[in-house]
Amino acid sequence: MLDDRTAAASPTPWPTAYPEGYAVVDVETTGLARDDRIVSAAVYQLDARGRVEDQWYTLVNPQRDPGPVWIHGLTSEVLADAPLFPEIAGDFAKRLEGRVLVAHNAAFDWSMIAREYARARATAPVRQRLCTIALSKELRLPLPNHKLESLAAHYGVVQQRAHHALDDARVLAEAFRPSLHLAAEAGLRLPLLACQPLTEWSEGPSATASSAARPARVGYQPSYRPTTWRPSRKRPACPYPNPGRYVPGEQLIQGMRVAFSGDTSIDRELLEDRAVDAGLHVATSVSRLTSVLVTNDPDSPTSKTTKARSFGTPVIDEAAFIQLLSHVTPAGTKDA
Repeated sequence: MLDDRTAAASPTPWPTAYPEGYAVVDVETTGLARDDRIVSAAVYQLDARGRVEDQWYTLVNPQRDPGPVWIHGLTSEVLADAPLFPEIAGDFAKRLEGRVLVAHNAAFDWSMIAREYARARATAPVRQRLCTIALSKELRLPLPNHKLESLAAHYGVVQQRAHHALDDARVLAEAFRPSLHLAAEAGLRLPLLACQPLTEWSEGPSATASSAARPARVGYQPSYRPTTWRPSRKRPACPYPNPGRYVPGEQLIQGMRVAFSGDTSIDRELLEDRAVDAGLHVATSVSRLTSVLVTNDPDSPTSKTTKARSFGTPVIDEAAFIQLLSHVTPAGTKDA
């Protein structure tokens, strides 16, 4: 557990430029795309030195299929009587206001939160975010991968209910405090990023397509079955031709071949499902035809990263891929 007495007695000279408070956040969602929804949310409020001030948790009715039930365990029946996001938006905002949002893979949590507030015709009161993956890299922690469980194990934090928003937020809060103190001791500048205003979002999932020739809809979940614990793993062939390699700084295009290497903070099967649903081709290996490699460890000597370097295949990390996944360009609308 967090040892607030130790934190209070810490002789660490505290950097004056550090934030005055943090909101450690975890959200569970129906998926990763821009029309996916939050099904549960939790916030641990921390003071300037990482001491817990308050905690909060809620279920949220997503008004749609709950998505990967096998991950978060929240079925349609469980969520049926939960409040809608507009009904909890005010309470959520009170926990965020005036604080830096802290999350594991913060780009994802922030994007989901921002879209929910946009749908509610409101704005999330968050100006900056801090990703604990980025902080771990800055501190050069000797972690085997970028999963929350590895960060927790490094600090001896015990996970009780993985993928339960409240417990994930607790674990992250307990792991963030010692990281924060290590950063302060080293005089490290925290990797804070601005939370940009949301400019694009979706009300809900697209209607089911009647033909494979129609463009894949970002957020459509054809393989999710509410009555089962796992989706079908048999995937149809990608209906779009490969437009070539991904160009850094531009958007992904339907038909691009994407490969994954190493551990991801989000369940790998879910990432692959979302890529397929967006119209991308998930490849099990890297070749000259691979459009992009997604990995959080680009310097690792795996066969995929080695081949990617030899072929000149672009390499991006998980957070960048999730952002790109929300704006995949339809096939045939842009020259590759």
